[in-house]
Amino acid sequence: MEKEFVFRPKDVCSQEMRIVYDDETMRITRYVSVRGCPGNSQGVGALLVGMEIPEAKKRLRGILCPGSRTKRTSCPDQLSYALEAILKQEGKE
Repeated sequence: MEKEFVFRPKDVCSQEMRIVYDDETMRITRYVSVRGCPGNSQGVGALLVGMEIPEAKKRLRGILCPGSRTKRTSCPDQLSYALEAILKQEGKE
């Protein structure tokens, strides 16, 4: 069944991330970022569709952006924390 998870990232341009996923396959079916860099958000969303959440989390964790408030995170890095929260919520981590 598809579920939607809403995440409020910290210290980045994006103000909200919405991840739609299949809770049986743990695959991302849609990703939307509110605010942030529109082209980057659309590109990341297009790449994530069909990807398993654990793999996406692993690929995104640790990416940094000099435009972030702390310079120690990025929208993709924050997205990895959202994916981690989904895994915990579903009892998969």
